[in-house]
Amino acid sequence: MAYLLGVDIGTSGTKALICDLKGKVLATATSEHDISSPQPGWSEQDPRQWWSAVCKATKAVVKKAGVKPNACKGIGLSGQMHGSVFLADDGHETAEPLRPALLWNDQRTAAQCVEIEKTAGGRKKLINMVGNPALTGFQAPKILWVRQHEPKVFEQTKHVLLPKDYIRYRMTGEYATEVSDAAGTLLLDVKKRAWHKGLIRKLGLDASLFADCVESHVVTGELTPWAAKQLGLVQGVPVVGGAGDNAAGAVGNGIVKRGVAMASLGTSGVVFAHADEPVLDPQGRVHTMCSAVDGKWCVFGCMLSAGGSLQWFRNHMAKAEIAAAKRKKVDAYDLLLSEAVRAKAGCEGLMFLPYLTGERCPHPDPMARGGWIGLTARHTRADMIRSVIEGITFGMTDALRIMQGMGINIKTVYLTGGGSRSAFWRQLQADAYNVPVGLTNSTEGAAYGVALLAGVGTGAWKNIAQATRAVIDETERLKPDPGAAKFYAQAHTAYDALYPALRDNFPQLASLA
Repeated sequence: MAYLLGVDIGTSGTKALICDLKGKVLATATSEHDISSPQPGWSEQDPRQWWSAVCKATKAVVKKAGVKPNACKGIGLSGQMHGSVFLADDGHETAEPLRPALLWNDQRTAAQCVEIEKTAGGRKKLINMVGNPALTGFQAPKILWVRQHEPKVFEQTKHVLLPKDYIRYRMTGEYATEVSDAAGTLLLDVKKRAWHKGLIRKLGLDASLFADCVESHVVTGELTPWAAKQLGLVQGVPVVGGAGDNAAGAVGNGIVKRGVAMASLGTSGVVFAHADEPVLDPQGRVHTMCSAVDGKWCVFGCMLSAGGSLQWFRNHMAKAEIAAAKRKKVDAYDLLLSEAVRAKAGCEGLMFLPYLTGERCPHPDPMARGGWIGLTARHTRADMIRSVIEGITFGMTDALRIMQGMGINIKTVYLTGGGSRSAFWRQLQADAYNVPVGLTNSTEGAAYGVALLAGVGTGAWKNIAQATRAVIDETERLKPDPGAAKFYAQAHTAYDALYPALRDNFPQLASLA
């Protein structure tokens, strides 16, 4: 039996997936890695942990699936976007990073964002050049930060790689990237799907820092003997470009044609819509990037702490539920959601702002802070839990409405991630979005998407559209409840008024940290 391997280097762990050449998933495996926060607002990881996790998850999934290592016909890579791995050039795939990687949710680069926009001639000109404004999460500000604050590291740096592309280098010894992930560096001409050499030059950077950029299905190299031994595979397996996690997840959920969008609730929250043309938001509230579909684009908004907000509540305020879940052998989140259902919609005026790590969409503000607004003596713990869920959903609704305002027609939103596993949260999303939502038979997200890309790159399917038509079907559809949709529209208006009212207070609160 021949199979395809998809690997997704996430923020909290790495997932490996094996499927056959008909798209049937045979097994998955995960391996966790740590996050470091040396200072408030900083977020880093050791890229060597990613490689260890990739090796561990790959060996585990091969064993679990019961397949022979020499039956792997292609590998696709996905990963958290925007992260920055700084490498010296020692000519070997075992090269050690010069420092920990700066992650997508690292907020230290506000000054560098101002510098980039000024260098480009203003925010509007920058958006026209690369499709997006300068935000702290993107890679380019991180490079400038290291150049300014760690000059010795920068002087040694010969290559700056995105997370999945560091894994590619370890696998193949090749420096390469692809358009969907490169679009998140702030240095790619999204319209032309190529590095913006003019902006790179203006920022005083050397174009040689950045790997060759290809389309997502293109083969970028083959497993070296060293990497094959580390992974428990055989040398020579083709590794395709793959995709950033959002674009890969879209492929894995069939979001490859106009009229459909995806709402993904993981640590971050992403609303992702397919676009046949590069449509720009002049205000830069949502991102326009290259799709993993050859010659197509996407528009998406990203909340920094969506599911992460509920995770924070679980970790710090639900110790009893965590213990009970272990005893009952259930998920602690299920216990929290069952409690949230007992609260009324709107939580009697209690609202939660999910800005626990700053915010990106619709408010690109690293100083934004989270919290509950509207607490009274009547409120219960159930209200607090439900308000967290509703606050996350309102933030996702903001991104969807911005896209609709840009003229992107969204007929169906397909749900994925943690929020899709709860019937309660699925209906809440349908009502808040006021758009039908659906589920598909594909539940494995980014790892599955890049496995399909590997299939396209190695000839199992002609293109991505053919691959998704062959393997992905809708399994559930929920329509908005008219009464609930009207109520949530009113509640959302109240929610949207809170950030502007509090924005000027956030820097003062941040200064107390």
